[in-house]
Amino acid sequence: MPTRSSTPSSSQSRCPDVNMDPDARIQVSLAPLRSLQGAARGLSFLPRQPSASVLNGRHASRLRGRGLNFEEMRDYLPGDDIRSIDWKATARTGSPHVRVFTEERDRPALLVVDQRMSMFFGSQLNMKSVTAAEAAAIAAFRVLDAGDRVGGIVFDNDSQVEFVPKRSRRTAYALLESIVEKNVALHADRPAAPAPGELNKVLNGVARIAHHDHLVLVFSDFDGIDEKTQRHLSGIAAHNDVVLFLVYDPISERIEPGERAVIGDSRMQAEIDLGSGSIREAVSDFTRGRLEKIHRWQNEINLSVLPLSAGEETLPQIRRLMGSLAPTRRVR
Repeated sequence: MPTRSSTPSSSQSRCPDVNMDPDARIQVSLAPLRSLQGAARGLSFLPRQPSASVLNGRHASRLRGRGLNFEEMRDYLPGDDIRSIDWKATARTGSPHVRVFTEERDRPALLVVDQRMSMFFGSQLNMKSVTAAEAAAIAAFRVLDAGDRVGGIVFDNDSQVEFVPKRSRRTAYALLESIVEKNVALHADRPAAPAPGELNKVLNGVARIAHHDHLVLVFSDFDGIDEKTQRHLSGIAAHNDVVLFLVYDPISERIEPGERAVIGDSRMQAEIDLGSGSIREAVSDFTRGRLEKIHRWQNEINLSVLPLSAGEETLPQIRRLMGSLAPTRRVR
């Protein structure tokens, strides 16, 4: 189990025996993810957010909500909203005309779930990969409950699996199965095989599926971002609503002198000595710089960034972020 220890010896850390079954904080399974279906009720990723939601205020103004489809042009009738008058048609015909719109029946959502090796890290509670998986499951069920279509892209260091949004519980379950498949493949001895532009390739897939009026939710630590990443996101956000769930570990916020990080899974463990000032400073500068860059995107791109800590239970965080007043219960 991933943990963080201030003691100099790994034998004193709170790591489980290597012969123990995999901990749910390290790897996810399908049943617990499907059990989050009931917990998703009462949450919203769309406009008209509860006052306690971090998407309220300036964030909410960025969310389009359901789109409107033009239906017809007709004569003005008593009781019509004068704001719907088409003044060009009125001037051309000499009589008041209004444009009639109908609200789109559903709003497709695309969930982008990161299960790369960079997500296989945790210092207190969950691996970041577990937190992302749980948050994505909650979002998938909430979208379905709202009557909208849900799809997604699940990716690791080697490949990505795409699901075109459908109003289908079978599609949601297939999405969760793909998340579990890539999650359980993460192990401490698995080569990271980092490749430049991994996230950018995934965003290309997002742009190919979400042409316009989609809700795009990205669950990632955004490892390997660059200027192209910002351009990709800017292009996607120009025609869709984009919310970035920035999954981070508490160790990125503050690293104490003399601290050691013990990471691993049920088979292998490794210890990182953070006692060295240079190592501690390098790790802090790197993680802090990435977090600051992503948060700046809120002012530079038409999107929202929500922090999601792997050091806390996932469901209470989602409820807090989305302003839900529903009673909380443990994720597992």
